Amino acid sequence: MILFALILAEPQHHHMMPGMTMPAPAKPKPMARPKAKARRSAAKPRAARPVSPMADHHAMPAKASTCSPEHAAMGHCRPASPPPSDPMPGMTAPACSPEHAAMGHCRPEDGGEASLGGDHGSMDRGSMDHGAMPGMAMADTPVGNAPPPPAPTTRAADRFYDPAAMAAADARMRQEHGGMRFSQILFNLAEIQVRDGRDGYRWDGEGWFGGDIHRLVVKTEGEGTLGGRIGAAEVQALYARAIDPYWNLQAGLRQDVGMGARRTYAVVGVEGLAPYWFDVEGALFLSDKGDLTGRAEAWVDQRLSQRAILQPRVEVNLAAQDVPDQRIAAGVSSIELGLRLRYEIAREFAPYVGVNWERRYGPAGGGGAALALGIRSWF
Repeated sequence: MILFALILAEPQHHHMMPGMTMPAPAKPKPMARPKAKARRSAAKPRAARPVSPMADHHAMPAKASTCSPEHAAMGHCRPASPPPSDPMPGMTAPACSPEHAAMGHCRPEDGGEASLGGDHGSMDRGSMDHGAMPGMAMADTPVGNAPPPPAPTTRAADRFYDPAAMAAADARMRQEHGGMRFSQILFNLAEIQVRDGRDGYRWDGEGWFGGDIHRLVVKTEGEGTLGGRIGAAEVQALYARAIDPYWNLQAGLRQDVGMGARRTYAVVGVEGLAPYWFDVEGALFLSDKGDLTGRAEAWVDQRLSQRAILQPRVEVNLAAQDVPDQRIAAGVSSIELGLRLRYEIAREFAPYVGVNWERRYGPAGGGGAALALGIRSWF
């Protein structure tokens, strides 16, 4: 035991290689003191988080702490930068006017408008009337003497093209799109009337040519007996002028033909479509002898099916005085009522059958009912 203890107590130099020296043990590194670290952390400035992108603009300028080069190199702080109100090198900030100072945009002691000291976020921009601010004067704009621009027209292209050429093009366009010329010939009545031994015939038709506003109208009507001459007939040549979408004003001449007295009349009348689709015609006739007569007639088409149509019709003739040559008495000279049922084989061709009743007053008094067989056509 004593030998074993001596061996352990002997220095172990036999483990070292010849020529080598064992290094001295390293001195332990002292632990960092918490208080010094706390003081070093407290020296680092804490950056304030901006509330909005305009926080630097709205905030009051504050004095920043000095950052030494040693702390800046260690990343503990950043060197102080010039405030945004400082002008750039070589530039001079504009003076702060009393008006801007009153609005809070700058302070007179700052020496310029770049230092914004007002709290714009708390200002009501809708109530900022710069023109009404005290001490502010708006610049007077000189009144010019240039002529006013031309008044706008319905043809805006006249500003860029020759107005005469555009007027011709506009007239041509209206003619081809709504202003064309149309024509129609319509025989509302073309029939044979069967009576007690006095069979006859009758017609009533008109033709017109023109546009929607101006038209030339030719009317004709008359009657006679089968195998005999035409008893009474007339032809009218009228100018028609549209006075609204449904009515036309007519004026022209009327000429009587046939066995009766041949008179010439000046004609003034109206023709149009009344409510509930009644076709209405009315006219006054003043003859070359000074006789004044009038006529009113109306009819309506009651569609029973797509092809069957029932047409009631009424006609009244009046006279302002007795006309012995034509056997006409003053007042109501004649009344005629008719009812006709037609079948449209085509829109332009429709045979019909009906009944007609007529009553005459005065020297040519008489009348009665008759069976009517005819054709209504237009083209």
